[in-house]
Amino acid sequence: MLGVVGVATDGATLTNGLAGRHGGNLDDHLHGKGARMYFPVRQPGGMFAVGDMHASMGDGEICFTGVEIAGEVDIRFDLLKGKQGTWPVTELEDRWLPHATADDYDDALRLVSEEAARFLVDEWGFSMEDAFIFLSVACDAGVAQACKPAPGFGTIARFAIPKIEATPQPFRS
Repeated sequence: MLGVVGVATDGATLTNGLAGRHGGNLDDHLHGKGARMYFPVRQPGGMFAVGDMHASMGDGEICFTGVEIAGEVDIRFDLLKGKQGTWPVTELEDRWLPHATADDYDDALRLVSEEAARFLVDEWGFSMEDAFIFLSVACDAGVAQACKPAPGFGTIARFAIPKIEATPQPFRS
């Protein structure tokens, strides 16, 4: 899986060791073969970066490590014009996963819940109330990374939204 994956920030100076709206150190064991990732592009050309491969890592990566390895990555880029999420989104065969990060899990969960609800509203015409109900009854909240108690490293929360008739893909054409 890929640990560091993302694009340039909106201008803020930030080490690739930290996660944020640009991606960055977005350690999630679900970022493996076949995953499609969508990033909000805020700089000309996107300025994509990738690295920090892991052979294995569990949800949380609580002590700063998975099983680190060297490897090669095949990547293809597409630009979805007119689509601009706030946080990175990963698409898997059976679900899509918005991510958000904050110092505390409560804040990260709130941010990823809001992001997931916005996608349901913007892409599939849910009302905001229906989006939150759908998140509550059909989706799974989780944590991808929680390197605590290290200062400066936040918690990365994600929401697993199943691909069903109501949400077949992360972005409608």
